[in-house]
Amino acid sequence: MKNFIVISAPSGTGKTTLCRKLQDTVPDLDFSISCTTRPQRSTETNGRDYHFIPREEFERKLAENAFAEYEEVHGNFYYGTLKETLENTRSENRQILLEVDVKGAMSIQSLYPEETVTIFVMPPSEEHLRNRLEKRGTDSAERIEKRLERIREEYPYRERFDHQVINDDLDKAVRELIEIISLKTEGVSHGS
Repeated sequence: MKNFIVISAPSGTGKTTLCRKLQDTVPDLDFSISCTTRPQRSTETNGRDYHFIPREEFERKLAENAFAEYEEVHGNFYYGTLKETLENTRSENRQILLEVDVKGAMSIQSLYPEETVTIFVMPPSEEHLRNRLEKRGTDSAERIEKRLERIREEYPYRERFDHQVINDDLDKAVRELIEIISLKTEGVSHGS
């Protein structure tokens, strides 16, 4: 039985869009809400998009070993998944979708090997990803290069994932994800 569906992908690959489509298609699939110390944006809701907490509280939880995975991004902000969220999901025999980076996926897989399925989402090519990032218009050329550099660092991890999905067609990728999830949900009750 797989309670934890963990999706990772290089930045700009479309994992957030895929996760949203997956939630729309499988409405009883819970979504893990990460904790973060970064400021809340005006378009975000605390408890829906993230649990926005002060850095001191995050660091206290770190010292208490309360996170299944976490990352400090650019030395500025923390992001992390609380073990309590995963333990509750497992004890209630539900299934939860987690959108985390590759190191977070490896941490969760290591902590909960029997309950986790990991999926690595890939762009069709680096050039395709570069074009997607440029069309988004949200990053400078320097920032795009940093994102591409990180992709080169993350790509070797893909072999450690249970499944790989190429996101060259959104609907096709969502169908592949649903197929993977449906194969892994036997005996799991959905919903909260």
